Amino acid sequence: MRLLLLFVAVLIVVDALVGDRGLIAMRDAKRQHDELAATIARQRAENARLRDEVRRLKEDPAAIEELARRDLGLIRPGEKVFIVKDLTPPPKP
Repeated sequence: MRLLLLFVAVLIVVDALVGDRGLIAMRDAKRQHDELAATIARQRAENARLRDEVRRLKEDPAAIEELARRDLGLIRPGEKVFIVKDLTPPPKP
């Protein structure tokens, strides 16, 4: 009888450690939850930044000009563009 009770107790402890809702599964779920929470926080910050950029582009003509100059390389009429090339040779590998 004692041997049977010991066997059942061992089974319960093993199930508590490695079962579907055991300690190891709960630890893995907690880690996954933390990773997902961090991903959500990053996405929320990115969304806030993009909303701010949209607001600036809708309301501020200087922001549109800055974007056009930086990303598209546009210039105003009458401006002159000077292209400066670096004459130093690249380092040899």
